[in-house]
Amino acid sequence: MTGAGTGGVLLLVEDDDAIGRLVKSYLEQQDGWNVLWLRTGEEAIAELRRHPVRLVVLDIGLPGIDGFEVCRTLRAHSKVPIVMLTARDEEPDRVAGLELGADDYVSKPFSPRELAARIKAILRRAEHRDPAEVLVSGPIELRRDEHDVTVDGSAVDLTSKEFDLLACFLEHPGIVLSRERLLDLVWGMTYPGGTRTVDVHVAQLRRKLGNPESIRTVRGSGYKLVAA
Repeated sequence: MTGAGTGGVLLLVEDDDAIGRLVKSYLEQQDGWNVLWLRTGEEAIAELRRHPVRLVVLDIGLPGIDGFEVCRTLRAHSKVPIVMLTARDEEPDRVAGLELGADDYVSKPFSPRELAARIKAILRRAEHRDPAEVLVSGPIELRRDEHDVTVDGSAVDLTSKEFDLLACFLEHPGIVLSRERLLDLVWGMTYPGGTRTVDVHVAQLRRKLGNPESIRTVRGSGYKLVAA
């Protein structure tokens, strides 16, 4: 069975042998993944082009090219969901990973069960969409079936989480959504980055949509989409 969170190729990039063995064993035995375990960023970049990878679990503290640079490189040509896996637990590191296009962030120490739950949550949002749905607000058009977004007819390149966040705003036009509500609707679970995660993704969306006023901050309440 290859439903959300199970089956297919998962690329694990982790240089710690104990963690790599634990994660690979758990995900293969419990969730049915085919885990391709690599230990360097250089290998990850090369192998992603050779396999139909559904998701990447990426450690930041890699030898050679670190996880931040790997994430940046992958995002230049792929929308594959990325979970950052790291011993770093400082907010600037979490924000940096998210700004580069990571979809989630799990800090060590962690349980394989928690990691598996986050993977399933990401894939539910990335892969279970109404293929016929088109959402429009002013010049913004989002097509779920093609995973495309355009503004005034020009394509906008979004990460999978930015795409989901924009879809959420488009589904609630003119409605103020609190940061906590957005975390629940888009991330679907308690998220270690907290509401700062929402702020980072909103800032990225505003920049990519080319209009800071398209998503308005409502002081003390949250954000709302404003049609141009």
